Amino acid sequence: MSEAPHILIVDDHRDIRDAVGRYLQKNGFRSTAVRDAIDMDRALKAGRFDLIVLDVMMPGEDGLSICRRLSAEGSTPILMLTALGDETDRIVGLEVGADDYLPKPFNPRELLARIKAILRRMQRPESVAAGLSGQKLRFADWVVDTDTRRLMRDDGTEVLLTSADFKLLVVLLERPRFVLSRDQLLDLTAGREAQAFDRSIDNQISRLRQKIERDPARPAIITTIRGGGYALAADVSVVP
Repeated sequence: MSEAPHILIVDDHRDIRDAVGRYLQKNGFRSTAVRDAIDMDRALKAGRFDLIVLDVMMPGEDGLSICRRLSAEGSTPILMLTALGDETDRIVGLEVGADDYLPKPFNPRELLARIKAILRRMQRPESVAAGLSGQKLRFADWVVDTDTRRLMRDDGTEVLLTSADFKLLVVLLERPRFVLSRDQLLDLTAGREAQAFDRSIDNQISRLRQKIERDPARPAIITTIRGGGYALAADVSVVP
C-alpha cells in the first residue's frame, strides 16, 4: 500500500473531502484531505504527493491563487474542481497551471479516471520536456534552461516560467516553424481533447507572449497562422 499514489484533497466541504478520500482509498490510492490553503501548505511540507485535487471556491486563499502559486513552485499535477457551468474558472485554472478540471457535482468514477489519466501522462517517457532534460536551448534572443525553467534574454532579462508556461514553450521548441492547431497544442500540453469554444490555449499563448515578445501586440516569436494555429517562428539550437 505504501507504493500507491498519494493524493492530496483540498476542499472546504468536509462531506466532499471524506467521500473523495474514501473512494480513492477503496480504489487503491492513499489520500490526505485538508480544508484550506494553510492546512495544504502544512501537508506539502510534511510529505510528498503525486497529485492534488483542488477546489476553486474556498475561504481564504482560493483555488486559482493556490494553483498559480504551486505551478510556479513545483511540478505536482493539479486537478481542479469547479462550480458547474463556471467556464471562466475552468479556463483560468488551466491558464495558471492546472492539468485538468472537473465540474461539480461530479461522478466519482470520472474523478478517478481523470486522476489515473494525469498520472499516466506524468509517467510517460515522452512526457513534456523529457527529451530535452538537462539542456539549454536558444531561440530568438532567449535561452531556456529545461531543468530550472529559467528563461534568460541576451540583455540580462530573466523570466520565471510557471508550469503551464513551460509546458507550452517546450512543445513549441520541440517543433520550431511547425504549425500547431489549438487542438494539437491542448493535447500536447494538457493531454486532453479540446471542447467546444475552448480558448484556453489562446489565453496561454497570450500570457507567454507577454513574457517573451518585445512587442506582444506584434508578436515575432510565436506567430498566429490564420486558419491554422500557432508556430514558433525561430530556429532552436542547443547551447554547448
